[in-house]
Amino acid sequence: MIAAWSASARTLFPGVIASVTVAIAAVFLNEHYGAPAMLFALLLGLSFKFLSEEGPCVDGIIMSSTTILRVGVALLGFRITMDQMMQLGPWTILSIAASVAVIIGLGLLLARVLKLEWQLGLLTGGAVGICGAAAALTIAALLPRSEETSRWTLFTVVGVTALSTLAMIFYPAIAMVLQLGPQDAGFFFGATIHDVAQVMGAGYAVSEDTGDTAALIKMMRVTMLVPVVIACTIFIKQPAGGTGSWRNPLPWFVILFAAFVGINSAGAIPPFVVDQLSSASRWCLIVGIAAMGMRTSFKDVLNIGGRAIALICIETVALAAIVLETIRITS
Repeated sequence: MIAAWSASARTLFPGVIASVTVAIAAVFLNEHYGAPAMLFALLLGLSFKFLSEEGPCVDGIIMSSTTILRVGVALLGFRITMDQMMQLGPWTILSIAASVAVIIGLGLLLARVLKLEWQLGLLTGGAVGICGAAAALTIAALLPRSEETSRWTLFTVVGVTALSTLAMIFYPAIAMVLQLGPQDAGFFFGATIHDVAQVMGAGYAVSEDTGDTAALIKMMRVTMLVPVVIACTIFIKQPAGGTGSWRNPLPWFVILFAAFVGINSAGAIPPFVVDQLSSASRWCLIVGIAAMGMRTSFKDVLNIGGRAIALICIETVALAAIVLETIRITS
């Protein structure tokens, strides 16, 4: 058995090391130039596609884009607690949950209207409604594996990252024009901007109170991963054994994700350990997206077309409109 494990490790090592190297480069660029690490990992990965076509790196790259990615998804559970949800009160919880459900539903509807695959509508709706690239990767891990799934996922990561950056720049100006107070502005940023880093950037650029509120609302949106993952697991059918249409049992990483949410909520693990596990989750996701980039042609991503761009832009604008209307009604 040890000999078999050793042989497997030697087979996987080159591709895993290649994926980790790209991830390290992406984090370095993130720390020095500010753009999201996942976007850098994706773009760098695309430039190394030749490594996944033949040679010693193929198996390790496949493993990094599947198993390591799913480990990162499971470890996301350590970033979520039920206390975060309860602190916000029932009305806030209900409004955020409703906005997530509406945007995912809108994504599925628009995908049908625009004659796109429903999987793309689900990916973009989940990413826009919940937490950007992390949500896209989580939902993608529940979809049947295919080259199209990888293309849709990478398109969604690029799209939500670009729109998140634009939102970080322009949403504070919108809040100023609408004369939103610190709490309302924080709610607006936290409930609409896709990625966590951009939420913080927009919120703390306005004021400390706005930043704190935005961060709390954003983490509330992240907790929506739990019911969305459960719903996807129940309703998405995947092939088993290569024929027919069947429902898979609960995937292992979904079980771990739910278990880690429960453990973290119970306070069973010291905070510094939770921080390390959250960091491990981030690294696994970056390694996974780098490997997905290596397995995908940049030309294929661009070929998704203008209708897909319209889809993700409409979802983003719709989410902002829903949240602003919620603020107006409750003010």
